[in-house]
Amino acid sequence: MAPRCWRWWPWLAWPRIRPPPAGSTQSSLQQFSTRDQTTQICVVGSGPAGFYTAQHLLKHHPQAYVDIYEKQLVPFGLVRFGVAPDHPEVKNVINTFTQTARSDRCAFHGNVVVGKDVTVPELREAYHAVVLSYGAEDHQALGIPGEELPGVFSARALVGWYNGLPENRELMPDLSCDTAVILGQGNVALDVARILLTPLEHLEKTDITEAALGVLRQSQVKMVWIVGRRGPLQVAFTIKELREMIQLPGTRPILDPADFLGLQDRIKGLYCSGWVKRGPTGVITTTMTDSFLTSQTLLQDLGAGLLPSGPRPGYSAIEALLSSRGVRPISFSDWEKLDAEEVSRGQCAGKPREKLLDPQEMLRLLGR
Repeated sequence: MAPRCWRWWPWLAWPRIRPPPAGSTQSSLQQFSTRDQTTQICVVGSGPAGFYTAQHLLKHHPQAYVDIYEKQLVPFGLVRFGVAPDHPEVKNVINTFTQTARSDRCAFHGNVVVGKDVTVPELREAYHAVVLSYGAEDHQALGIPGEELPGVFSARALVGWYNGLPENRELMPDLSCDTAVILGQGNVALDVARILLTPLEHLEKTDITEAALGVLRQSQVKMVWIVGRRGPLQVAFTIKELREMIQLPGTRPILDPADFLGLQDRIKGLYCSGWVKRGPTGVITTTMTDSFLTSQTLLQDLGAGLLPSGPRPGYSAIEALLSSRGVRPISFSDWEKLDAEEVSRGQCAGKPREKLLDPQEMLRLLGR
């Protein structure tokens, strides 16, 4: 069998062989602990940014109740739909998020599209504070000739396809060619290259979708070019990701040694964390730190009396609105039923899980 490889072009390619003052948060928390009033907080988005924000709020404000709204029927956002299938250790953070969702002071409401089923002004009316943590809603168009041609995909769509994002389940990329080109030099670029070149016997043990495996089994891709505007000293991917590519079975890197020489105004009560705040950069721990800072800012504003005073109805008001509009949210216990079904299906195939791709099938399994 001919070796596969990847090559770097710096144009890179691969063939196949505002931190708070010290002590300020604590003093605010002492004020919170003496209050009898419940603080109703809404988080939009159930990915890492949303769950880390909720986790920090619940830990540092004992009177806070947090509702997490998600447009998908299932939680965990980027961890489920963005992390590469061959990185199961990164997905272990789901265990922590599950404990947060099971808190008596936290509730998950899936299948609710903010902006369609309920508006941000309606949420702001029902809650003391609203945190937007919904991540990258769509891909960034490059605006170059040929971008719309067949065979050209955004990384967001391709990653969503092999990770089981319902909106990308019918993507079906044509991999009958022997060369693929990836524009960009971040971790996602290396994730895509690795998935294209990893031996199938390794991928079959992951939670990659069976549909994606079927296409990859027919793949003729032997060479992957990774293209960037500048050289390897300016790349955005981590050493860990690069090491995985270099050590990928049946592949070899082609590297040129010469390349290696040498927000102020805001709306009170409305916050944001994660990618919607800073753009699609960083790893999950970056999002964790950013979300904690957002939570601290919210709690400082609450302690300073900058947020609405008096009680707010929270989810009870939103529940009535959703019901009047025919929207039936998915609870976390509903998700756990879907989770059990996925795990059961995966066991039959020797995988951690076989993800459910069709929202209508999910609803049928829940008796909807």
